[in-house]
Amino acid sequence: MNSNLGIISAFIGGALVGAGAAILFAPQKGEDLRARIKEILRKKGIICSQNEIDALVEQLTTEIDD
Repeated sequence: MNSNLGIISAFIGGALVGAGAAILFAPQKGEDLRARIKEILRKKGIICSQNEIDALVEQLTTEIDD
């Protein structure tokens, strides 16, 4: 059962990172982008503060630049 949970968690994590990276490539203002990310995560049942969204965007930007 733990193996299935791990696979599901990895899939969801990968989907979120992939969606975040795709959103980052869209030409939008930073403020609009962050609002869009927050809304997408909210629809998925993930509630994040503005600071958490900023940290996520920073992390994704760093990973994309590397």
